[in-house]
Amino acid sequence: MKFMLIMRGTDEAYAAYKQIPFEQIINEMGAYNESMMSAGVLVAGDGLAEDMSQNFVVTFDGDEPVVTDGPYGETHELFNGFWIIEVSTKEEAVEWARRAPLIAGNTLEVRRVTDETDFAAFADNEYIQKEEGWREEQSSR
Repeated sequence: MKFMLIMRGTDEAYAAYKQIPFEQIINEMGAYNESMMSAGVLVAGDGLAEDMSQNFVVTFDGDEPVVTDGPYGETHELFNGFWIIEVSTKEEAVEWARRAPLIAGNTLEVRRVTDETDFAAFADNEYIQKEEGWREEQSSR
């Protein structure tokens, strides 16, 4: 089963990171990523740009979607990076999440990624049937 580990931070965490040499942060994250790759559990992961001028939100509250350029929201609402891991159990996902090299003020929200078993009742749906082919196509890119 797959889980997404969603990294979030507070203003205090952002301030604390500024006191740590950036190369140290890179090395700690790199070692964590490498340990997940060596264990064969890392599917994907990336950090997200802090430059809010490059980011935007699309809100679907009315008849037409509304695009709002960054900066936006409160710091605790920001999602600053993620990993997707594939493990055998929820408990294994918990263990990997606990190993993340994050400091006080950070949070990892861990969410299970849906799979075909979540849609078994709709197995005859055209798009559910196409999904497997799409996944294969995407993985070959």
